[in-house]
This record gives sequence, structure tokens and C-alpha cells, in this order.
Amino acid sequence: MPAHPYSRHLHTVEQLRAMERAALSALGISGPELMRRAASAALNSLRRHWPQLQQLCIHCGPGNNGGDGFLLGVLAREAGLQVELVALTAASPGDAAAARAAWEAGGGRVRLWDAQSELPDAELHVDALYGIGLHRAPEPVAAQLIEAINDSACPVLALDVPSGLDADTGSCPGAAIRAQVTVTFVAGKRGLHTGRAVDQVGVLELATLGVPDSVHADMLPDARLLVAEALPPRARYANKGSYGHVLVIGGEYGMAGAVRLAGESALRAGAGLVSVATRADHVFALNAARPELMAHGVDGPQALAPLLERASVLALGPGLGQAAWGHALWLTALDAGKPLVLDADGLNLLAREPRRFGSPTVLTPHPGEAARLLGTTAAAVEQDRFAAVRELARRYAAVVVLKGAGSLIADPDGRLDVCPWGNPGMASGGMGDLLTGIVAALLAQGCGVWQAACLGVGLHARAGDRAAQQGERGLLAGDLLAPLRALGNGMMGYEHD
Repeated sequence: MPAHPYSRHLHTVEQLRAMERAALSALGISGPELMRRAASAALNSLRRHWPQLQQLCIHCGPGNNGGDGFLLGVLAREAGLQVELVALTAASPGDAAAARAAWEAGGGRVRLWDAQSELPDAELHVDALYGIGLHRAPEPVAAQLIEAINDSACPVLALDVPSGLDADTGSCPGAAIRAQVTVTFVAGKRGLHTGRAVDQVGVLELATLGVPDSVHADMLPDARLLVAEALPPRARYANKGSYGHVLVIGGEYGMAGAVRLAGESALRAGAGLVSVATRADHVFALNAARPELMAHGVDGPQALAPLLERASVLALGPGLGQAAWGHALWLTALDAGKPLVLDADGLNLLAREPRRFGSPTVLTPHPGEAARLLGTTAAAVEQDRFAAVRELARRYAAVVVLKGAGSLIADPDGRLDVCPWGNPGMASGGMGDLLTGIVAALLAQGCGVWQAACLGVGLHARAGDRAAQQGERGLLAGDLLAPLRALGNGMMGYEHD
């Protein structure tokens, strides 16, 4: 589908309700007519994805999402398809009642679902049970239907939101539909792009239903999707000093790999110079494996001081540990006041000794680290990733990347971007170390702290997707380095992901 001018914009449920009211006013139409447009868009999506389909079953809930389903049944029947319709309730309120009446007026039968029911035969199930308003676990009978749909061998098309998924947060308080395709209406919902949502929505399409651009323009989005970007071409009159000096600090005994990955990704992302401050025992191996890294053995703050003076950006935390050596280097590095990317044990030490940052700083926690920084649990962070990342950015006065499926980037003023790339193959050791080095390299090359975080997250995730073309299982962090270099240079075939 062609990209809508506002397809990057993501909204809260409250904003979406206001946009729907504004759309009805601007278009001069009724609620049932907007439902009919939604049903027509759903039929178009159905035809695109399953062109040979002859038989479908539509599952309708008690509200307006169910109304969309009833009208899809009317249109599908008119198109010559065989339609079965299952409903959770014997009646529908408001605009959905008119949609239900339209289905029944044409001779359509409604099967009521109860605990003893079985799914009708179908080639496709359509989920029109719950829309954007559900923020709790579905009722037991509805949950049973959702599980039956998920357990069937048929694909699922979800209307607006996979039922059971919180459209605000991306969490699933209970049973939730796993759709192959979700066609969402009017505008983008932020909760469809992060957390559990990425396993529930399948292919996501936006159907704006003819809502005027003025409705979108009048509502500032709560968040935005990242766009694919590369760094601009370099000036011919340049030298290594033009692109900054990253100092990677970490690598406690047994963790030399973390600093090597962070340092090498900083080089591949374009830093002019990269030094590594680590345990002396690791220097020989680092020099042998990647001589472009300037590896230094440091036994404490005094040995670190001259390296800090030469560096323009610090990457602090990969393999650092939380014992006396790592803690001393951590304190010394923070006191240097240099632009900083803080990850791994650097974040765990911050959770023990909180501080707000005055210099440009990017924190890159996964949910467990975020939970420690907020004094809560990883489950609570995942329940509302948007609130968690915004609170982290506010509390620590830093740009924060909350990693995971649908990584989020927030700044202390509440601005928030969502990463639409990445894959499960990236759930392996060393991936976070790569991101640390990439963001540090972008800071070193002159990017602002927000730009460095957003561009770094995007390059990292897109490199992961390129590397996973040979399969997600068994993907190594080092596999991202070649596509990372190509993407950072905007090479043909990589920039239009």
C-alpha cells in the first residue's frame, strides 16, 4: 500500500478517539458510514492477501469493532463469498446495532459463542472482537474464543487491533489474537509497534478511510516511527581527526569480547579513532584480532586519566563488571563530563548510584536494566514501555533507548521514536555492545545526541535484518558489521529497507 503522509505518526487511544470525532465532523458523515469505510478497507485487504479465498468466518464483539465485522460480512457476502458470523453477544449497542441489522436484513445468521461452541469451518478467521478500548484481559468466554482462533490452522485478519492487545501500550493482559495481517483504521496506534504487539499484529496496514489530512495535521503524534537514514557523504578534505575519538571502557576479566565488539562497531560506524581501556591481560588478544583498535591496559583511574583527555566520546559499560575495578573506572569516566553512551554494567552501577547528566548522554537499557534504574520489575517495564522510557529520560536527564522488540527512544522532554526494524535473531550476546559502539561513533562524528540515538538504533536494527536474511537462528553480533558499514554509507540496495 502507498505510504500515507502521516503513516509515521503514532497516537494514543485518547488521541484516536478525538481524531475519529473530528473526522466525522470534517467528512460530514455518520458513525455507520465510517464503519462501512472500515469494512470496505478490510475487504480490500482480505482480497489482496488471500485472493483465492471463498469461505471466511467473522467474529464480532459487542462494540464498534464488532460493527466493522458485521458490515464486512455484508460486503463479503455481496462479493460472492461464503460468510459465517460468530458473535459474543445477542445484541449490539449504538452504531454497531445498525451494522448488525444490515447483516441480518440480508438473511445473515449470527451464531452466539459460548463455552460449548466450536469454530465453524473456514479458510480465514476475521477478528472483530475488540478494538482500541480494551485495556484489560478479555472475559473468559471471549478468551476461550480467542484461543480457539489461535489454535486453528487458519490465518487471521484482525480489524484495527488484534483483540486482547492494548493499543496504548502493546501489552497483552490476557489472551490475545495472533494475526497474520492487521488492517488498522484512521491513524497509527503506538501500541501496535512495540513489546508483545510485534508477535500479534503480523503484517500491519494503515487504512485512513478518507480522513482529511487536516485531522492528522491538527493532532500532534504521541510518537513517531523511525525512517531509514544514512550519514551524508564525507568531505574530500578530511582526516581521522575529523571524525572523533571514541574511548570504550570495560572488559573485566573474561569479558574482552564486549569491548572488542563495541570498539569494532564504532570503527565500522565511522569513528576516526577508537581506543579501548580494559584489563591488561586482554590487550594482546585485542591487538591481534583488530589492530585498528588502540587497546590499553588500565589498572585504575590514574591510568585511565590520559585516555579520557584524548577522547571526544566515551562508551562506558560493556563487560565492565561491578567490582572495585569497574566501579573506579565508572566514577572517573562520569566525572570527565564527556559525551557518553552508557550500557550494561555502566547502567547497573547507575542504578546503585543514581545521578542526572549534564553532558550529552545516551542510556541503552534492556528491560531488566531499565527495571533496576526505575526500582521496579522487568514485567512492569514491559507492561508500559512508553511510560518507562519517558520516565527514565526524565529522571536521568538523558536520551534513553529502551531495547527490545520495537525499541523506543525518548528524550527528557517526552519526544519519542519507535524502531520498526529488528528480528528475534538479534536476541543473542553482544548485540547491545554493538549498539553502544555505533551510537558513540555517531556522537563522535558530530551528530546531536537525539540524532545519534535514533540513527544508531535504526542502523543497528536494519543491519540485523540484513544479516538475518540467511536465517535468524544462529545470528552472531559480528555478522552485523558488514551490513552496518554498507547501510551507514547509504549503499544501493540497503537504504530502502
